[in-house]
Amino acid sequence: MDGALGANSPARPIVVQVNSEPPRLIGAHEIRGLLGVSRQRVYQLASRADFPKPVAVLAQGKIWTVEDVEAWIAAHRP
Repeated sequence: MDGALGANSPARPIVVQVNSEPPRLIGAHEIRGLLGVSRQRVYQLASRADFPKPVAVLAQGKIWTVEDVEAWIAAHRP
C-alpha cells in the first residue's frame, strides 16, 4: 500500500488525554449534604427536567458529576 488507510484501519484516530483529571462524581447522599435537604427531596429534584442527567446508574443509585450539580445549584439556589 502507499500509506493510505486500509479496510481494517479505524475510521478515526484514537485520542487519549494523558494529563486530564478524572471527573469528580457525586451521589444522592452527597447532594443531600450540599443542599441540606432530605433524600426524598434530592430524588424529587433529580426528576426535574432541568436537573443534570446522571452520568451512570449503578446498583446503589444514580451518580452525577460534581461540576454539573454545582452549576445547577448555582443557577437554581439563591
